[in-house]
Amino acid sequence: KMLRRVLCTVLFMGALPSLAEESQGHISVVLLGATGDLAKKYLWQGLFQLYMDQVSSGHSFTFHGAALTALEPGQRLMFDVLKKLACPPDESPDRCAVLKDQFLKLSQYHQLKTAENYTVLNREIETLLRQEGLKEAGRIFYFSVPPFAYTEIARHINSSCRPPPGAWLRVVLEKPFGHDLESAQQLAAELTSFFREEEMYRVDHYLGKQAVAHILPFRDHNRQFLDPIWNRHHVERVEIVLKETVDAKGRTSFYEQYGVIRDVLQNHLTEALMFLIMELPANVSRAEEVLQGKLQAFQSLRGLEKNSAVLGQYQAYASQVQEELQKAQDYMSTTPTFAGVLIHSDNLRWEGVPFLLTSGKALDERVGYVRVLFKNRAYCTQSETLRDAGHSQCKAKQIIFYIGHGALNAPAVLVSRNLFKPVMPEGSWREAVGQSDLRVFGQPLSDYYVYSPVKEREAYSVLISNIYHGRKDFFITTENLLASWAFWTPLLGSISLQPPRLYPGGVENQHLLDFEMVSGEVAFTVAEPVELLNPNRLMPNDYRTIQSKFRQSPLVSAWSEDLISHLASDIEKAARRTVAHAGQFHLALSGGSSPVVLFQRLARHHYAFPWRHTHIWLVDERCVPLTDTESNFFSLHNHLLQSVRVPYFNVHPMPVHLNQRLCVEEDRGTELYAKEITALVANASFDLVLLGVGTDGHTASLFPRSENGLEGAQAVVLTESPVKPHQRMSLSLSLINKARQVFVLVLGKGKHDITTLLSRVGHEPRKWPISGVRPSSGQLVWYVDYEALLG
Repeated sequence: KMLRRVLCTVLFMGALPSLAEESQGHISVVLLGATGDLAKKYLWQGLFQLYMDQVSSGHSFTFHGAALTALEPGQRLMFDVLKKLACPPDESPDRCAVLKDQFLKLSQYHQLKTAENYTVLNREIETLLRQEGLKEAGRIFYFSVPPFAYTEIARHINSSCRPPPGAWLRVVLEKPFGHDLESAQQLAAELTSFFREEEMYRVDHYLGKQAVAHILPFRDHNRQFLDPIWNRHHVERVEIVLKETVDAKGRTSFYEQYGVIRDVLQNHLTEALMFLIMELPANVSRAEEVLQGKLQAFQSLRGLEKNSAVLGQYQAYASQVQEELQKAQDYMSTTPTFAGVLIHSDNLRWEGVPFLLTSGKALDERVGYVRVLFKNRAYCTQSETLRDAGHSQCKAKQIIFYIGHGALNAPAVLVSRNLFKPVMPEGSWREAVGQSDLRVFGQPLSDYYVYSPVKEREAYSVLISNIYHGRKDFFITTENLLASWAFWTPLLGSISLQPPRLYPGGVENQHLLDFEMVSGEVAFTVAEPVELLNPNRLMPNDYRTIQSKFRQSPLVSAWSEDLISHLASDIEKAARRTVAHAGQFHLALSGGSSPVVLFQRLARHHYAFPWRHTHIWLVDERCVPLTDTESNFFSLHNHLLQSVRVPYFNVHPMPVHLNQRLCVEEDRGTELYAKEITALVANASFDLVLLGVGTDGHTASLFPRSENGLEGAQAVVLTESPVKPHQRMSLSLSLINKARQVFVLVLGKGKHDITTLLSRVGHEPRKWPISGVRPSSGQLVWYVDYEALLG
């Protein structure tokens, strides 16, 4: 009998301790996509390594390669791959030959195309085990197939190929897991209908890279050294980098759909980021604690904006797409092949620390690393030539998890000698001996404690071993996957039509892709050469700011970015002038999406703004708790208040939440807010009110034919919105019109129709509430971008 013969042969070679321990149960491994590229390059070798490692564990194995190809050609293709399997250098040739021979005998090919094929496979596994008198321990199904095939395969496995009760099922899924949040949710929902969460293992092979996999254990082993310095007070910045010299040729079909952010940053680099910023669990070996820590870390990340990223595309990419995908000669792709993204965490530990994630194709070198650079407050009086080079406190202080390639060409952990001598696990990592003349980040290796793995292992071998052992912390759960997509999807949406910077590729890139951090944003350091610009692309500086009249009031118009800059400067001028004259500045701000970019601009560029003497009021508010993401105050807090120093007693949210209920008239929230305004604002005249305009002509939360706020003297009113959440609180037209200055901000092509209409109508607030904004003794200024003004 086949399995019995294999077990006896391996026993003879000294691999098994005794016949009594011959089998704790049988494991069937089914590799779907067994003749594909990934299987050929990594997966079969990983499965063979698993067999070599576990042959004496007490489990018996069979390996089932499966694909859509018919039996004979599929068998031939699969065994061509198996014959090339290799043993590690430290394995004796005799034992290697025996194990390889047995692995081939334990491997068989199946065509898995129809429901009946899965039923037949299940029957074959059951028959084999019955004949051998073995109990089934579990089954592993490895999906090395495109994600569009997942659901159908999952259905077949669930209906006719599950192991019997008492045996486990582990289903391994390869990325990509969706294209954005919505598609990831859909795929997750489909898979959840067939498999339990604990049965699914989503592979990110970077979690199998030895340097990445060691980040958490390193933090754990070195708590005594890292606890005082692993925070914003000591860390200057963190870089997570994966550079490639190859381009996307031959893969443009995939790249056009995904691009570098989805291909590398959303998964590989984000997972490394989680290991760095998550709070260290009490037990790093407990998968559920690690996964919970990662989820909390995701929740602490600040949302990404358009200016959080710089994008590039190597010059030959467009012609490769045209050739491989049969696109027209004038086809232009906005798919980025390079990206640098700046990420911040609002966790108190990491507040203000920049995390830079960078990856790209056709770059000058192939290298991957995670680099934690510490602040250096030292000043060394003695001249550099007389200092102890390795331990000098004036040298850079850093910890580097070197993923591979580059100058070292191997995984390693490097710690600056002027930081601490790290504790490393004996048996798996060893200190490198014989320092070479290599330099890492400008410093010789002698400046670091350098550690390398005792035994270098390929990432897929590590992950396949973890699947066998049921270690879920090396894999992506549904909850963590959706958290990652929720974080990245808004950025992907905002840059989808943004033309990336063109770069020639390789060493010729020179400084073209260098970027810098300025006020929480990133931008390329050098200007894009004229010859690389698309001459048909309209650039913002092709237009001058227009100043004229709109509805008999001053109009400022420009491209949106310039317009926001102009508006922010005007608000700061008004604030400084008013504080100089009166000692304080009362600013009332609208909610909605339009002011968000203004809030960010004020927070990041206007350090001379007199925030200490500024009172912040709300023009309108949705009747939801202030902690709800729909709340205008929540948006104001996220994009402005948390970044500037406004005294907390100068911040005046609308009282929409009283007596544990929302906007109930008897609670008199409107009267409370009106009394607060009267008590603090001279003559109830705000120094500046910022308004927006809805596509229906509403402003603040005053809607067409609103029963409250358009007429009469009431200062603050409750209103009804035609869209959810329906209940609102708003300043009335009469109070708005008492302001010394009113600025109206209108952005985007979607506002073109209402802007055109407003240029023609008179004073009709019942139809178009914005037309009722006419300050009685103040000034009204319109800020309208070109898209809203010109369409």
